[in-house]
Amino acid sequence: MADAERLTLLEERYAHLQRHVAQQDKAMLGLGEELAKVRQELRVLRAQVTGGAPDSGEAADERPPHY
Repeated sequence: MADAERLTLLEERYAHLQRHVAQQDKAMLGLGEELAKVRQELRVLRAQVTGGAPDSGEAADERPPHY
């Protein structure tokens, strides 16, 4: 294999790896954002379960009207 062919092959591999790393970075960023949303939703749900949710309008141990 000539040096020029070898260099071309290495450049192609390097370009492929650069594209792959960029795709992984994009995926990791998306997963990080999704994880942040899930954590926020979990905080809200935990607050609702423990009765700390200000939006609920009812006390946690208050019986519903049909009782």
